[in-house]
Amino acid sequence: MDNTSPLVFLVGAGPGNPGLLTLRAVECLKQADLVIYDRLANSSLLDHAPVKAQKICVSELAGHHAERCEPIHRLMIEAAGQGKRVVRLKGGDPLVFGRGAEEAEALREAGIPFEIVPGVTAALGAAAFAGIPLTHRLHASAVAFVAGHECPGKARSAIDWNSLALFPGTLVVYMGMTRLETIVHSLLKSGKDPATPAAVVHAATTGEQRTTASTLQELPRAVEAAGLKAPSVILIGPVVELRAHLQWFEKRPLFGKRILVTRPRQQAGDLARRLEVLGAKALILPTVAISDPGNWDKVDAALADLNKYHWLVFTSSNGVHSFIKRLWETGHDLRALGHLRLAAIGPATAIALRTYHLEPDVVPAQFRSEVLAADLLQHVVGKRVLLARADRGRELLREELAKVAEVDQVAVYSQVDAVDLHSSEMDCLRRGEVDYLTLTSSNIARALVLALDAPTRAYLETGQVKIVTISPVTSSVVREMGLPVAAEATEYTTQGIVEAFIRLAGAASEK
Repeated sequence: MDNTSPLVFLVGAGPGNPGLLTLRAVECLKQADLVIYDRLANSSLLDHAPVKAQKICVSELAGHHAERCEPIHRLMIEAAGQGKRVVRLKGGDPLVFGRGAEEAEALREAGIPFEIVPGVTAALGAAAFAGIPLTHRLHASAVAFVAGHECPGKARSAIDWNSLALFPGTLVVYMGMTRLETIVHSLLKSGKDPATPAAVVHAATTGEQRTTASTLQELPRAVEAAGLKAPSVILIGPVVELRAHLQWFEKRPLFGKRILVTRPRQQAGDLARRLEVLGAKALILPTVAISDPGNWDKVDAALADLNKYHWLVFTSSNGVHSFIKRLWETGHDLRALGHLRLAAIGPATAIALRTYHLEPDVVPAQFRSEVLAADLLQHVVGKRVLLARADRGRELLREELAKVAEVDQVAVYSQVDAVDLHSSEMDCLRRGEVDYLTLTSSNIARALVLALDAPTRAYLETGQVKIVTISPVTSSVVREMGLPVAAEATEYTTQGIVEAFIRLAGAASEK
């Protein structure tokens, strides 16, 4: 077998924040036929893999935790033996308490070529996002990573608590929450100063991060009072005191807010990432799905007769991508658009055009059909216009332009309702574990509201889950369906939605 061509990639998924995934990890995921992922790995990372790739969580495999290794090894080896490219997506770093070495050994013994892709380990993520430097010229020049829970099959513990108590640096304990009292007792018994600063960071690098700091002696009681559980990392040493003026993530404007993003999955990532950078926990619940139209006949006819049109108008980035894709599929290329003037309903649609090196001639100041129609009217008098859009939505733009121009409207993509009523995100909404809910189109609003059961709808009617919309048009639909709107974007874009969340969170914190 060619050892220069890996078939299995042991990839570090990082500590939880999807933005901390390495570029090499993304490259591996993009070519995967099978992804075997840890339960704690952020599920949004799977979006980097091809849609057709098989995705299996290790919790779906047979056996208890200690017995699950063998099915994982077998699955990787069998898939690789069939010529499939396998990504084993592991939380943190594969070789830091991640059993990556055991998996690599199994692959080597089976003659399967592999590659190990390091990831940001939990210690680095927790320390950075809690504002606790692992080293500091004045406080610590060494770091020790310690397993708080060892393999039960080992003959004796490999942890020398006496030596660790004397260690002149920062101690980081993984998997130690169930044995926290014992760990602290062992260090104190071995001579560690009870007043040593210590902290526990839960769900590090995510919007659910919580940090508790105290002295080492008081740490078990402080953690119990705060209700912190696994997954958490324990940090012990003088550097913990620096958190008082170095913490930054927990001061982000949306820190700790749980926000439900309801866009189609292929569009949700950008908004979710912006919210996560600001400290939020983004939950993605697609309410509509984007697909090819049921019939291409009208689109193909328009493409075959593009020379008769003067203007080509797009009302979404989806429309741009679908139109260009079909243009290529029918044997044309961008030269077929050379004589056309282009219009985009908003900045996101304009950006989509620019990805194909097409510069729109008209982009209205406001992302609304009414404004686009008003801006276009003076240009299209007596002209022929091709309007490329979804198979459902408002007819206002076509109706307004048809007053002065000849307009052909074609559906270049289809929108279908796709709310998963059994998803964990929907369960969070039902349980009231969502702070904000964003609705970025009238179709999305209708799809979600119509899918809600009576108790969940009643819960939204109280306003406890605050609804944020992208525009007055969307707000009007939401209100018509009997739900309150807490905030509305002033700029009808993704960034406008983000700024609406910041304003809303700021107003709440001032109360």
